[in-house]
Amino acid sequence: MTTSLQGRVVLVTGANGGLGTAFVAQALERGAAKVYAAARTPRSWDDSRIHPLTLDLTVPADDARAAAAAPDVDLLINNAAVAPVGDLISGTEEALRSIFETNFFGTLRLTHAFTPVLAANGGGTVLNILSSAAWVSMPTGYAASKAALWSATNGLRAILRPQGTRVIGLLVGMIDTPMSAVWNVPKVTPDSVVAQAYDAVADGTIEVIADDQTRELKSRLNTPAEQFYPWVDEQIAALMAA
Repeated sequence: MTTSLQGRVVLVTGANGGLGTAFVAQALERGAAKVYAAARTPRSWDDSRIHPLTLDLTVPADDARAAAAAPDVDLLINNAAVAPVGDLISGTEEALRSIFETNFFGTLRLTHAFTPVLAANGGGTVLNILSSAAWVSMPTGYAASKAALWSATNGLRAILRPQGTRVIGLLVGMIDTPMSAVWNVPKVTPDSVVAQAYDAVADGTIEVIADDQTRELKSRLNTPAEQFYPWVDEQIAALMAA
C-alpha cells in the first residue's frame, strides 16, 4: 500500500456515510497523523487520531468554525452531498435549491474558508468528490449540482495554484453505499474509490476516473452530440428501469 498520507492532517466531510467512513479509515492506514471526521451529527470513533467535528454545509457560520477548529489541515476532502429520493430537475425550485446548497454552495464556502488554512500549511490539497452524472443528461438536481461543482473544481484549480494548493476532481458512477441502495445496478466498492483517490494525492494526478463506466463515458465525450446523447439516453433509460 502506498503510504501517501504520512504525517498529513485530513478533514473529511460527510464522514459518517459509507464513502466518508472509508476515507477516514484509509487515511489512517496510509499514515495520516490526524483526521477530522466532519458531519452534521458527529459520531464516536475508536481511534484517538480521529477528531469528530460538527459541520453542516447549509449553515454558513459552520465553515468559519470548522476552519478555526482545524487549523492544521492540509488535505480537505469535500465528500458530503445529498441525493434525495424522487429528485428530478422538474421538481420545485425549493427542492433544487436545497440540493445545490449542500452539493455546490456549501462545498464552495467550505473550500473558501479553508483556503488560508491550506496556504498556511504549505498549500495542501483539495479533493472534490464529483460524479459521472456531471457528464450526462441525468434529469436530476443532483446531476446538475455535480456538473456545477465539476466546473468549479477546474476553476478552483487555477485560483488556488498560486498558493501551492492542488485541486483534484474524482468522478465515479454508482458506489455501493446507502445513498445508492435504491438502484439495482452494478456498483464499485467505497474502498476501491478511496484507494484511487489517495493514490492520486500521492502521485500528482488531478483527475481520478474511478470506475469502468465513467472511463467509458469520458472516452465518448468528443463524440458528436447527435450520437453521444442518444447513447447517454439509452444508459439512463436502463438505469431508471433498474
